[in-house]
Amino acid sequence: MPSAENAGPSPNPPGGRPPFITRVILSDYRSIRACDVTLGPLTFLVGPNGSGKSNFMDALRFVTDALRSSLEHALRDRGGINELTYRGSPPLSRFGIRIDFNLPPKTLGSYSLCIGELEDYGDYIVLEENCAVGDALFRVREGILIDSPSQVAPPASKDRLYLVNAAGLPEFRAAFDALSNMGFYNLHSDQLRALHTPEKGERLARDGSNLPSVLERIEKQEGPTKQRIEEYLRAIVPGLEGVSALRIGHMETLEFQQWIAGMASAASMSPSAMSDGTLRALGILVALFQTRVEPRIQLVGIEEPEVALHPAAAGVLRDALRDASQYAQVIVTSHSPELLDDPSIQGDEILSVLAEQGSSLIAPVDAETRSALKDRLYTVGELLKANQLSPDRQAVPQADQLKLWEHDT
Repeated sequence: MPSAENAGPSPNPPGGRPPFITRVILSDYRSIRACDVTLGPLTFLVGPNGSGKSNFMDALRFVTDALRSSLEHALRDRGGINELTYRGSPPLSRFGIRIDFNLPPKTLGSYSLCIGELEDYGDYIVLEENCAVGDALFRVREGILIDSPSQVAPPASKDRLYLVNAAGLPEFRAAFDALSNMGFYNLHSDQLRALHTPEKGERLARDGSNLPSVLERIEKQEGPTKQRIEEYLRAIVPGLEGVSALRIGHMETLEFQQWIAGMASAASMSPSAMSDGTLRALGILVALFQTRVEPRIQLVGIEEPEVALHPAAAGVLRDALRDASQYAQVIVTSHSPELLDDPSIQGDEILSVLAEQGSSLIAPVDAETRSALKDRLYTVGELLKANQLSPDRQAVPQADQLKLWEHDT
């Protein structure tokens, strides 16, 4: 039987990889009036409830949803464009997103869009959309192709994203694949317990509903990924031996192997017998390490991974996040001092989020705080407890300073 003191596997990174997204600029998206931040391999968005952490994450997820399904679906799924534009003072009728990225092996690029609300309530228009990948470029303004990506280019439309069409061109395919396959997770334990129809399991669903299919795909791949997931899970849940996907007729679920006192071998347990914390821990680990078998997933975002977990598991979870960030970029929202209470977390891995008069301020911590963290005078968790982790106000841009497009002056 495994020991309860097992602290989990030691991260064994292969040298790491550069972050996929290097910079994010947001203009008038939900509560975020203006934001211009850089991201590293592992980034923690830290702030109280309602500060705007989820809105930052949702802006990135919006891009994925709009490319993966359609712009109309992404807007409708969020209640329409009027629910996404900044409603502070003054209220605005458009929002903008820009993502600067780095594609393997070393191709720099950027993708930006600006969506506007028309006079007809709830209707929308793509005001502008730009994409640059290396030397390749396209620019679309209100359905008109300003800069064409090729001599024979796909047509543009006022209500659809052009990158979906441009993905048929080899110059833009990698950018489309990476942006449309980012994974963002807010796991629901009831979905993890339910029976589901089997599928390919290429990417974990946002709520974790297809976890058995993804786990089965990982099991079939050569390599240590499944073992790695189980090692971390055993460290978080003492007495747990392993977990597998299980077919029940034409449906699929999970099967856990759990040590029980007095038994000579581990017993099979259904998801209904497992705690919310165990199920969420498994979902988080699969979300993180699925990137080892699906290279198109270059970024994973997880909201409050510490929820339902015992504070003693925070160190193991933190190790798993850092381990996974060697294979794909990881973004985490959190307000847990336990998760952040470690000297290995440095100031350049923290984005502080604060709500002020209905507007979200998102920026790195100030230079003094970064220096204190570097010198290990405090941990991020200790500063969070003392309410000393505010964003550097000098790093918060004014709305008129933002540059969504390369040709902005």
